[in-house]
Amino acid sequence: MELPRYMEPREIANSRIAYYFCIPRKFKLAGCTVKNEALGTDYAKACKRAEVLNGQFDEWCDIQKGLPVEGPSAPRVGTVDWLFKEYKQSNAYLEKVAERSRGNYEWVMLAVCDTLNKQGVRIGSLPIKSISPRAADKLYNKFTVNSDGKTRLRVAEKMTVCCRKAWRVVHRLHPAEFNKDVPNPWVGVTMKTRVKLTKHAVTRDEVYTFAHGAVALGEPEVAAIAVICFEWLQRPENVIAGSIKWNDYRGPANPTKIIVAHHKTGTVAPHPLQETLPDGTVIKFYEEAEEILSHLKKRGVPLVLRAVDDDTSKTFSFSGMQKIVQRVRGKLKMSPLFTLDACRHGGMTELEEAELTDGQGRALSTHKTQESYTRYAKRTERENVIRHAETARLQGRGAFGIAS
Repeated sequence: MELPRYMEPREIANSRIAYYFCIPRKFKLAGCTVKNEALGTDYAKACKRAEVLNGQFDEWCDIQKGLPVEGPSAPRVGTVDWLFKEYKQSNAYLEKVAERSRGNYEWVMLAVCDTLNKQGVRIGSLPIKSISPRAADKLYNKFTVNSDGKTRLRVAEKMTVCCRKAWRVVHRLHPAEFNKDVPNPWVGVTMKTRVKLTKHAVTRDEVYTFAHGAVALGEPEVAAIAVICFEWLQRPENVIAGSIKWNDYRGPANPTKIIVAHHKTGTVAPHPLQETLPDGTVIKFYEEAEEILSHLKKRGVPLVLRAVDDDTSKTFSFSGMQKIVQRVRGKLKMSPLFTLDACRHGGMTELEEAELTDGQGRALSTHKTQESYTRYAKRTERENVIRHAETARLQGRGAFGIAS
C-alpha cells in the first residue's frame, strides 16, 4: 500500500494505526509555512488531507524557486479567491461540510468570486480588506436578484452565510490579511425575510408502495433505504454511504434491535424490533420493514451495497442512488416529490402524529435541538393521530417506553 508523500503511519494505543503528515526538518528550518499535522486513523480521510497539504507544500517550493504560481488553484495571497481556497483546505470545511453538500458550497463560492463590481472587476481578484460592511450589504442585495430579474432570497442567504463562515475560519488562521477594525464584514448583514418552504413528507402507504414496487423491479437496495429512512430516521446519505451495517441489524450483541448511528449529530439510537410477552408470544414491531430488508443480499459489511462483479461490491454514490429513485418512481407512476429525504421527513411526521413530546421525538431522531427537530417534523391534524397510534411501529415505541 503506497502512502501519499510525507504521510507516515504510526502505531498508537490498542494496536491501532494513526497517520501523520511530516515534511523533512530541513524545509521547516528554511521557513516552510506548511505545518506538520496529525491526520487521524481513517486511511481514506488521511490520504485526502495529505494530498491537500502536499499541494500547499509544492506551491511553497515553487515560490522558493522563483517559479510563477498562478491560476485558480493558487490565487494571489490576500484575495477573496485565496480566502475561499484556504477555507476549502481547512478542517472546518473538510470535517464539517458533508461530501453531499460540497458541490453546493463550490457553486456558491464560485458565484461570489465571479460577481463583478461597478468597475467590472471580479470580486475574487480583490483584496479581502477591500470588502467592507457596506460592500457586503451591496453584494447581498446583488445576490437577491438573478440576471433575469427574478428574486432569489434563498440563494442570497446561502451566499451570505457561506461568506461569513469562510471569513471567520480563515481570519483565525491568517489574521494579518484582514481588516483589523472589521475582520468579518458579513457579520450583521440584514437579510430579507423569506417564507421558508416546508419540506415534503411522504406517508407510510407511499413508502411501502415504493418499497414493494422497487423489490418487484429488482431494486431491493433502494427499497431498503426508503424503509430505513422512514422507520428508523437514518439520514439517506448515511445509509447510502454504508453507515448501517449487518452487525447493527439483529447482530450478535443486539439480536432484537437495530442500531442506527447518526453521523451528523454523532449519536446512536437503538430501536427494538420485537417484544416477548409473558406467555411467550413474540410481537414484531416492524414486520413489513423487515420483510423488505430480507430481500437484500449480504455482499459485505454494510447493509446496502451494489455488486460490481461476482467478487466485488461497493457503496452507491448519492447521485447514482437518486437516479435509481427517479427511475423506480417513474415506473411506479409516483409523484416526483417522493425522495429519500421525504421518507425520513415522513417518519418524523408520524412521530408528531403519535403525540410524542419534542423531547421524545428528538430521542428517536437524535436531533440535538428543538428547533432542528421541528424544522423537519410536521404539525398535523388530530384525526390522523388515532389511525397511526395503533400501528405496530408505534406499539413498538410503547414497549420501549417512549409513547404509550
